[in-house]
Amino acid sequence: MLNPFIQKLGRRFALSESDEQALRSASAHLRGVHARTTLISEGDVPDHVHLIQSGFACRYKVLPGGGRSIVAFLIPGDFCDLNVSILGAMDHCIGTISSCDVVRIPRSVVNDLTARHPALNRALQWAGLVDEAILREWLVCMGRRSADRQVAHLFCELLIRLQTVGLATDNSYPFPLTQLDLGDAMGLSNVHINRVLQELRGLGLVIIKERRVTLPNVAA
Repeated sequence: MLNPFIQKLGRRFALSESDEQALRSASAHLRGVHARTTLISEGDVPDHVHLIQSGFACRYKVLPGGGRSIVAFLIPGDFCDLNVSILGAMDHCIGTISSCDVVRIPRSVVNDLTARHPALNRALQWAGLVDEAILREWLVCMGRRSADRQVAHLFCELLIRLQTVGLATDNSYPFPLTQLDLGDAMGLSNVHINRVLQELRGLGLVIIKERRVTLPNVAA
């Protein structure tokens, strides 16, 4: 399988063979992680960064009552916590949603990559800015968009992101998220999410079957 992180960066930057080889070497050692597993918890000191090579994961905060607020979904090619070590401790948790292949890269290796490969340093900065842009859209969704538009936006976001790493067709992609996951990401109850999905299905905009989403009319 092609390295999804190299695919992702290659859409925006012309990486040299040396750059790509350095990334392959840094991300060569995978470990399989079961679904619904915590990779790192809030308050932990992050001496490694995590790179998702396959599967879905998420960033989330644990609420005082024990609930969960998902603040980002992570897909293949995503670094989970690239710059969080600057804080000294994690301010959120990271956990898998589906089973995942994950790479743990020591902070020292990341520092060496960025120091010795200026193009990679720039590419990693770009990846961080893309994450921030996605988060801004989530804030707009939460504050100003109706529930049906929030869900529709997420379906389209995941389509584009998965297309970037070769894991989606023009209108379809694997979808391991549950209604509870969607609710935790959007601040909506399970009942509300169910109602929205039924509405989108009724309009012919979304088909969810066998853990796969199809969007028959992406423009709509």
